[in-house]
Formats: sequence, C-alpha cells, structure tokens
Amino acid sequence: MGDDFEAPLLALQKRIEELAAFPGDPGKEQEARRLRQELSEKRRSIYAALTPWQKTQVARHANRPYALDYIGALCTDFTELHGDRRFGDDPALVTGFARYKDRAVAVVGHQKGRDTKQKIYRNFGMPKPEGYRKALRVMQLAAKFGRPILSFVDTPGAYPGLDAEERGQAEAIAYNLREMARLPTPIIVNVTGEGGSGGALAIAVGDRVNMLEHSIYSVITPEGCAAILWRDAGRAEEAATAMKVTAPDLKGFGLVDEIVPEPLGGAQADPDAQFALLDRILEAQLRELSAVPMETLLEGRYEKFRRMGKLGTEFVEAP
Repeated sequence: MGDDFEAPLLALQKRIEELAAFPGDPGKEQEARRLRQELSEKRRSIYAALTPWQKTQVARHANRPYALDYIGALCTDFTELHGDRRFGDDPALVTGFARYKDRAVAVVGHQKGRDTKQKIYRNFGMPKPEGYRKALRVMQLAAKFGRPILSFVDTPGAYPGLDAEERGQAEAIAYNLREMARLPTPIIVNVTGEGGSGGALAIAVGDRVNMLEHSIYSVITPEGCAAILWRDAGRAEEAATAMKVTAPDLKGFGLVDEIVPEPLGGAQADPDAQFALLDRILEAQLRELSAVPMETLLEGRYEKFRRMGKLGTEFVEAP
C-alpha cells in the first residue's frame, strides 16, 4: 500500500553503518561519505513528493516527537496535573502548567507511548472522557489566571471502547468544543502527528492552529473511511488521497493557519531541529495574540470556526 517508500533509504543507512565498522580505512571512509551524500539527496527527493498515504505513515512514525518531548524541549518548570475530579486520570492526555519563554502557560497534549508497555499505559494516545475533562479543567484554570494555552495534538481519535461510551465520550468532546470557543485566554494549537476526528478537535479549538508539514488532520482515519465507504480497509491509500488530509490541503481550505516546516526526513529524523522550527512560530504567535484585546480575540476565534466548511460565497436555503 505504498508504506515501504523509505526502503531505499534504510538500505543506504544500513550500508553506511556497515562501513562505519572500519574506521581508519580511507577507501571505506570515502565510500561512506559518498553514500551519505546519496542518502541525503534521495531523502530530499522522496520527501518532496510524498503522497497523502505516505504522509500518513510519516505522521504515525514510532520515533516522532510526542507532547512530552515538545513540552520538555520548549518549556521549563513543567508541573503535570492529574485527574478530572469526577472519575480518574487519563494518561493518554498530558496536562499541566509550565513556563515558555519565561511566561507562565498551560500545556495539554496527547501522549502515545513508545514501547509496548507505554503504549498500553497511554492507551495508544486515545483519550477517554476523563482525559478531555482533565484537559478542560486545566484550561479553565489557565483562563482564570490569565495563562495562554499551548495544545499538542497527536491521536488516532478518541477511544471508542464501551467504558468510554458509558462515561459520556461524545458529551465530553462536545463540551470541550463549546468551552474552548469562549475561554478568555490565547490558545495555540499544534497538530504534530495525527489529528484524528473529535478526539483531536476536543483540544484543538484555538486562535491559531498550526500543522506540521508531514502531519495529517481528518474526521476519520483513512482505514476507517475505506472500511465505511468500500467495506475494505485495504483501500486506505485511496481514501487518504480523497480525504485531503495533508497540511497543504487543509491550509488551502482555511482549516489551519500555518504549516510548520519539518527537517529533512521528518520530525523524527531530527527532533531538535523540529523543536527549533516550531519554537520560532510559537513565540511570534504568542506575542501577537497577547497584544489583542480579549473581546477581539474571542470574536476572532468564533468567526474563525464559523467560517469553516463554507465552500462557496453563497448559501442556498433548503426548500
């Protein structure tokens, strides 16, 4: 299904690592330099022409930075807060307070987990209702004390399990959408990997919505879309193209405000470079939003989301 596009790169990388086992050999060192140059050129060529499905694979890469990575790199004095004060804590969503550029902020974000143990603990980054209620609790505290909110979105979607439904998954998401729309503090949203459906949108109503170059944002996963439309999840590649899930598509539709460039090979290839690229954008946006009167900020946020989905210049009334 086109998810092996990095195979040539992996083969070159393996050969370079093999040559590194012979330090001091001029011939092998020269060959390694040549291969590194070839690897860089091939990676640049491949990543300049990724299909929507290939971008989906990059967005899901196991080594891609997650919320805690961004918080650790961009913020200091992070204090995580737990629990929704109703049911319990949800490790799939990380929330708390920190300092960004010596300014107090609130941070929220999905956390998928790296190894099997972490993935199970974090529920693969799929929050339950208590996660969204925890996030809203922290965001409401942030608004009360005048702290801007930084949100990091990376989830396949909200958890669809029976226990989540019993505790009001849809209501928790809907409530977050309403409340975030009117929180009196600047909100900057960053889609860093997968922006999956309401599970993403529940922490993604903001004054600025940024999207990493190789991330995706959609109402459903390509596999889920293919399974519904064609009863064949194997047509996910076709679905990804039809759904317009990539950053350029969504920027063109006015659904995201800024595309954050990624280093060559994606955020997972050079996390430090990715942190620096996002840092520059966040700093400028936070400075801009902080200078806007609160009434104007809230009006702009409302109008921003009201405009979404308007495909033409006129609406046709139903008969």
